[in-house]
Amino acid sequence: MKYHKGIIALIAAMAIAALFAGCVSQTDNTGAVSGEETPTPVTESTVTPATTTGLSYPVVDTGQVNCYNNEEEMTCPAEGEEFYGQDAQFSGNQPSYTASDDDLTVYDEVTGLTWQRSLDTNGDGEILAEDKLTFSEAQELPDKLNAENYGGYSDWRLPTIKEQYSLIMFYGTDPSEGVEVSDLNPFINTDYFSFAYGDTDAGERIIDSQYASDTLYVYENSLLFGVNFADGRIKGYGLTLFNKDKTFFVTCVRGNTDYGINDFSDNGDGTVTDSATGLMWSQSDSGSGMNWEDALAWVQTKNTENYLGYSDWRLPNVKELQSIVDYSRSPDTSDSAAIDPVFECTEITNEEGETDYPYFWSSTTHASSNGVGTAASYVAFGRSMGYMDGRWQDVHGAGAQKSDPKSGDASDYPEGSGPQGDAVRIDNYVRLVR
Repeated sequence: MKYHKGIIALIAAMAIAALFAGCVSQTDNTGAVSGEETPTPVTESTVTPATTTGLSYPVVDTGQVNCYNNEEEMTCPAEGEEFYGQDAQFSGNQPSYTASDDDLTVYDEVTGLTWQRSLDTNGDGEILAEDKLTFSEAQELPDKLNAENYGGYSDWRLPTIKEQYSLIMFYGTDPSEGVEVSDLNPFINTDYFSFAYGDTDAGERIIDSQYASDTLYVYENSLLFGVNFADGRIKGYGLTLFNKDKTFFVTCVRGNTDYGINDFSDNGDGTVTDSATGLMWSQSDSGSGMNWEDALAWVQTKNTENYLGYSDWRLPNVKELQSIVDYSRSPDTSDSAAIDPVFECTEITNEEGETDYPYFWSSTTHASSNGVGTAASYVAFGRSMGYMDGRWQDVHGAGAQKSDPKSGDASDYPEGSGPQGDAVRIDNYVRLVR
């Protein structure tokens, strides 16, 4: 029996659900990124509205090529073995970029988006803390670029969080304590995009490489969702820090204004098809939490049962999982999970005793720079809880993407983990994809 990641065939918007059988191939474990031939100019005549996938919202693969058990890298397991079905075992829409001749922009062949290439906002040839912008300054940047006809275009905008997240690559490694920057791998393709870790000479931490989106948390408009390409996470960041405006790296985007917009259909059989991404999802979730190894095993069990008429379900990779977040919804504004109402989402009681919604496991390991693979990435469809100021509260927003230990006992973390006391749950929920 073969499993497939993504839908590679072109799919018409009104295609029936049976066409979404998908196809999968094993990765070659080279980690190679296509599109690295000699760059050609990107002009309006060479960039068409359609992407290479024929979909309006194709999810770019994570780039993860190594398999992990609960602790470290392992030989990728065979079907039926423990830890089978993780991210590295399925190949999706592989990244493909083309840089413009003037080196100002990068065109993403998969998404149809064109990106501002450099973070060097002051033009001094270095990327330092002074190149970062406040949110209000970031909002002004597109107008500045458009007035300049930057890169030959006048339709620049700030990216949504889904557009920004399309660039993340999970061959990156989360910085370990005491690690040298030269030993780190960022979560973005540095062959095409400029990148810098935090400016330690300016008092920043190594991980302070947060990129601003234009997506504010619908509940707390003082939180701005951003992607951290240094440590591989989405968080809602406060607009102020230590009584000063917080600053972010900023890259503007243009093209494919449909990117990040879902097109869900209830198939009436317990499945939901997203015609924008070409993915089919289970309408309901696992109904209970489990550790990461058990989550992978649960998916295999569902396939042996031919669940909902299919035997090629997967645990979604983290970019697929983030694709179904609805950032217009939250427990405190819509009294729901941050997901379209076409889906069912199990209610839980969170650490503060509130009615809430789960974190969901992805198949993607969140690897550390010391070679440890003890954590896997999850997406919070309810409040992203942390223990701060002597109480549990929503510190990063519904729609955050972080990581939890794959195994262990959550009671070992009574006040969470890290500087913001991030809640550690370990037994997270599962939603199937194919």
